[in-house]
Amino acid sequence: MPSSPNYVRNYDQEKKTSDARGEKPKRAARNRARAKAINAGMIKPGSNKDIDHKVPLSKGGAATDTSNLRAVSASDNRSFPRNADGSMKKGGNK
Repeated sequence: MPSSPNYVRNYDQEKKTSDARGEKPKRAARNRARAKAINAGMIKPGSNKDIDHKVPLSKGGAATDTSNLRAVSASDNRSFPRNADGSMKKGGNK
């Protein structure tokens, strides 16, 4: 749904929320992994594929080690069973 015409985003608050959730380091790790996969020829820039970590970052997987990366469809990568806090359920790795 589009925002109202007079809506102004509060970027300072968004950054505080993002930092409190610890999102930036995870996003940066995902971006580095995608760049590494593009350089390795696993995917092409602009492709609709996601880079999946075989051992998830939340479980100690290496962020940019190409042996821990694979290209999968977005629906396959984002359909893991999750707990209420967003972490993967035990045994949920495909």
